[in-house]
Amino acid sequence: MVLVTLCCYLCATLWSVRISLSSSRSFPHYDFVGLSQYQRLFDNQRWFDSFENLFLFGVVFIAASMLLGFLLAIFIDQKIRAESLFRTIFLYPYAMSFVATGLVWQWILNPENGLQQSVRQLGWSEFVFDWITTQDKAIYAVAIAAVWQASGLVMALMLAGLRSIDTEIWHATKIDGIPPWRVYFFIILPMLKPTVSTVFLLLATSVVKVFDVVISMTQGGPGMASDVPARFIMDHLFSRANLALASAGAVTLLLMVLMLLIPIWYWRKHQSGKALKAAVLC
Repeated sequence: MVLVTLCCYLCATLWSVRISLSSSRSFPHYDFVGLSQYQRLFDNQRWFDSFENLFLFGVVFIAASMLLGFLLAIFIDQKIRAESLFRTIFLYPYAMSFVATGLVWQWILNPENGLQQSVRQLGWSEFVFDWITTQDKAIYAVAIAAVWQASGLVMALMLAGLRSIDTEIWHATKIDGIPPWRVYFFIILPMLKPTVSTVFLLLATSVVKVFDVVISMTQGGPGMASDVPARFIMDHLFSRANLALASAGAVTLLLMVLMLLIPIWYWRKHQSGKALKAAVLC
């Protein structure tokens, strides 16, 4: 089964690469035009604008998700009452689809009948929160929705890492009088490197392929203010009937994912090799 799945993915990837080297429009053609589609792709200003939006979204999304998820994990790790209930509440957004998340936050951030209007009805008539309709802030509105959904997953992974920490470490730091924030920052976080790298990889992969939440919240607007590469690809594939250019964009995104995966895979392999060597020497 695994072999069949790998073959299907590999064949689909090779087919996309082949089509990206052709002049295919609505239907695939197997002529060869070299890298002309990639040249057209990188001459397209919209492609670069979508990558700028993706970069801004990625920085906010990854940083905020990791910070919020880690803080939620610390909160639950304090052996609080109704721990199972809180875990379910924090993890529930991740069970929703990105489309549902986008629609919920589209309503919440709608200036006419969402958060802004609700606050104004409470008496703050000058309150303004119109990020979803403002060009230079729309991508951050999308990031807010994505952070809300992903932070629960980060919490669950970080909590598993925290629960694996030897309790003797906490007893020792309490005896030495080390403040809790220093323990988390200088002792616990370095011990959670494998968990942190896994979380970062999952979030970074989500950034590269982000599409659903953008479509359901803003449709890439206002204008192209929240456009992302995946939307560029889908637009050229279905609306503009340019199969070759869409395939070139898809291959470029695949290369981005590989650029993320390979260094992390190498680092984790190097770390596991060092741990194995230390165990043998001991």
